[in-house]
Amino acid sequence: MTDRARSPEAIRLGKRGTRRLAVWVSLGLLCLAAVAALLMMQGIDRQLNDITKTYAVRNAARELTHALSQAEASQRGYLLTADRQFLQLYRDAVSGLDQRVSTLLEMTADDDAQSRRVISITGDIATKLAEMNRTVELVNTERSEEAQTLTETGMGARLMAEVSRTLEDFIAEEDIKLETRNQAIDTTRTGLVAALIAALCAAAILAYALLMRTQRQVSALAQRQHGLVTQNEALEAEVAARTRDIEEARAYAERERQRVEALLQDTNHRIGNSLATVSSLLALQMIRSKSEAVRTALEAARLRVHAVASAHRRLRLGSDLERASADEFLAAVLEDIAETQTDGGRILLSGQIDAIEVSARDATTLGILVGELVTNALKYAFPDERRGEINVTLKLDDRDVPVLIVRDNGVGMPAPAGDSEQGLGSVIIRQLSEQFGGLPDYTVPEGGGTKVTILLPELTKPVVMAGDRTL
Repeated sequence: MTDRARSPEAIRLGKRGTRRLAVWVSLGLLCLAAVAALLMMQGIDRQLNDITKTYAVRNAARELTHALSQAEASQRGYLLTADRQFLQLYRDAVSGLDQRVSTLLEMTADDDAQSRRVISITGDIATKLAEMNRTVELVNTERSEEAQTLTETGMGARLMAEVSRTLEDFIAEEDIKLETRNQAIDTTRTGLVAALIAALCAAAILAYALLMRTQRQVSALAQRQHGLVTQNEALEAEVAARTRDIEEARAYAERERQRVEALLQDTNHRIGNSLATVSSLLALQMIRSKSEAVRTALEAARLRVHAVASAHRRLRLGSDLERASADEFLAAVLEDIAETQTDGGRILLSGQIDAIEVSARDATTLGILVGELVTNALKYAFPDERRGEINVTLKLDDRDVPVLIVRDNGVGMPAPAGDSEQGLGSVIIRQLSEQFGGLPDYTVPEGGGTKVTILLPELTKPVVMAGDRTL
């Protein structure tokens, strides 16, 4: 199959396999070349040791030959001249012969042929030494003619010639070994050079392969980095666009919230104003009425309408437009009641309200309930221009249940005995309390007056959403 018929993926995989094979082959050649070089270096070390030993053996053999020649020459000089100087030279040469022979034997202990050559001449050397010692002894005893006769027999010359020939053969054999070992070193050196060249070639191929791979990786990394930079820029642009859209949507939502809040506030204010108008109409009707009972009923209705109007006008919702803070709302309601119904400051109205979050629906109901309780206290607790004080408290008890307490120091009122004896205000208070899961508890506190305590467990429950309506 030709490269044209093969797919690009197959071609790419084939090239990758070839490069990988080249890298492994290069690594194998490099390892083999390193092992071969190590072995060759060890062989060269052994060959150098052998050459050094061969040189030492040759030198020892030549020193032995030289010592024998020096001993023979000194012995002949002493024989001919009887000069004591030759005798000293003879003795110096002879004194080291045994040690030289022993050294040569030790050095050739691992070479049987050479060792046998050395052993074969030890007897001749000993005989020659005996012949020379006898000659010297005859000269020392002034028997020079006998010494001369002993020398002329030619036995010592033959022994010396035999020893010299054997030592020359010994040295020639060592020379052959030296030449052979030098050739082996040359061969090993050539192999080492070849191994080093192979290692360098393998290293070059491996370095080239690694360089190409590194370049490809760097190029791929640069491309990926460029791609990442491009994607990052695109993402940043998209994030910036999304951020602008979110900011615009948030600004639009904030404007809509403010508009809705303004509409709600305006609606509540309009409802409050409309109820205030109804309260004013009831007041006009009360003035025109001649019946005391009718005027009393109209006044009660006016006060209740005024309380509802005050609750709507004073309602201020939070940022979610669904909840209000009880302390801000009820404080405003109590202030409105104090300004309109306390008869010029004759009755002091105060409150301690916790910052309890309540729903908008419950806030209005709570305002009407507080208004009804305070209105009842203003109506019945302080007759005959009596001065006094009304205190409103809304706090959380130990179980986090809101507790509403309205207390006055007026003339007091008896607790109702049954529903038939309850007035309209008591009925309204009871029904409003039941909306928050509680009932009014009327007691007479220490010091007189009336204390109304109402538990409101349903006041702080979360608002349940059904569809788009708040339940």
